[in-house]
Formats: sequence, C-alpha cells, structure tokens
Amino acid sequence: MKLLVTGARGMLGSDVMLAAENAGHAVRGFGHTELDITDPDALRNRFEIERPDVVFNCAAWTDVDGAEDEPAQALAVNGAGAGNVATAAAEFGARVVYISTDYVFDGTKGDDYVESDAVNPTSIYGQTKLAGEEATIAANRRSYVVRSSWLFGINGPNFVDTMLRLGKTHGQVLVVHDQVGSPTYTWHLAHGLVRLIDSDAFGLHHMAAAGSCSWYEFAREIFERAEMEVTTLSATTEMFGRKAPRPAHSALATENRHPIELPTWQEGLAGYLAQRRSLEEEGAI
Repeated sequence: MKLLVTGARGMLGSDVMLAAENAGHAVRGFGHTELDITDPDALRNRFEIERPDVVFNCAAWTDVDGAEDEPAQALAVNGAGAGNVATAAAEFGARVVYISTDYVFDGTKGDDYVESDAVNPTSIYGQTKLAGEEATIAANRRSYVVRSSWLFGINGPNFVDTMLRLGKTHGQVLVVHDQVGSPTYTWHLAHGLVRLIDSDAFGLHHMAAAGSCSWYEFAREIFERAEMEVTTLSATTEMFGRKAPRPAHSALATENRHPIELPTWQEGLAGYLAQRRSLEEEGAI
C-alpha cells in the first residue's frame, strides 16, 4: 500500500515510517515545515499528488503544560488539524489513523481504561486530543482512532532520556508516585499501528504496552536496567505544581475482540536502552 505520514520527523512518526517500510509499504513522510495540517488547502494539494491509501496522522501538539497557556494553538493542531487530515483523506479515498492519548480520561476509575469507558479530559491537552478523535471519526468513516500512553522513543525527548541525564548529573531524582500509566515504546507502537491497517477494524483502539506502573516505579526500573546508582525519591503530583492536571490512573486495556497486543513496558524499556546504546557506540547520539 501507499502510505503518507504527517508529523514524520517526530518521535512516533519517524518510527512509523521505518516500520511501514520494513513491512513493504511505499511510504512518504512530511514534517511540520513540509506539511502543515492546520492548512486544509496544503493537505489537499499534497494528497492529490501522493494519492495515499492510508494516512497516519502523527502530527500533534504534545506540550501538555504549554497547552494550558496556548489552548487555541493546541486545538488548531490536535483538534481542527486532525479533522483537516481526515477530511482530505476521505476526499481522496484514503483511510486515516489518528493517534490519541490516555489523557482523554480523568483517571478516577481506579482501574485500567477500555474503549467503552466514558471520557472526561481534565487538561486542555486532553480536551484537544478528544476533539481530534471526534473530528477524525466524523470526517472519515474509514478511520482508526488509537489511544496510547506515556510514549518514549529514540527520536524525541522523553522521560527515559530525562531520567538518564538527571541521573548522571545529579545522582538523586524526585519522581511522582501517584500517577499510573502504561509506558509505551514508540517502536513497538509503530509496528502495532502498521499491523492495524491490514484490517478493516475501524473505530476506537487502545494500544499501549502491557502492564502499568507509576512514574516513580518507571524511574527505578530505568536506573536498574541502566546499572546506574541513583537515589530515587517519591513525590506527589501536588508537590510538583504543574499547570496541567494529570489523571491519577490512566493505564489502558482493551475490550476489542482481536486486539493488537504490544510487549510489556519493561520489554519496551529494554529495547529502547539497547537501541540507545547502539546509537551511542556509532556516535549517532
């Protein structure tokens, strides 16, 4: 199939590009400066040239706290922009994959969330991503809306990289223990997304790493696997005073009959660290 990826220079988009190429698809990818999803005319012109069978919309406003200060800009990308992509795809007969987030939930369920659970985003970021879900589904009847959680990958800033850097320079870190999610390696997610388009299972999908943990537990596992002696202290979300509220428990599960299951978050972490070491040895990072 012929695939087009928006946000192709980002952490997830770059992995989707490679996973799709490895699966034998013809892939074209465009970063923000090459294709602005807030510009409907630019999208139509590009889709008319490329004529894709499937569009992966990996373009996103990902600054959770920044969205609280710039809600209109975040909505333009995550909400209206997603609708623009889905509309243009539909006009040219293409399916569309929209990547959403566990932050569409408020975290009060006390258990992992499945696709039929009621959404109630508490942050501007979560609200804009929910708007993108709704716009995508409304604009393109052949759409896959995929929610994932706590992404980390080699091609962008992420929690694992931050912990490794702080561990080297400080020897002691403070991490929240009252937020629980499913840390997901973007390389694993990318392969899952590419597998998804082999089906006509349109609609909502939860696709995140198996298992769950708190940020504190995640940090401890990072240092243990990296063989770093770092003192990890726990804190509450309130102590950090972040602008955007975060759900207390937003780990994802699925009730779909034939779900695409990803490896555990521990396996994802091991894969990320191995990939990072390999690139360091090559002098690539």
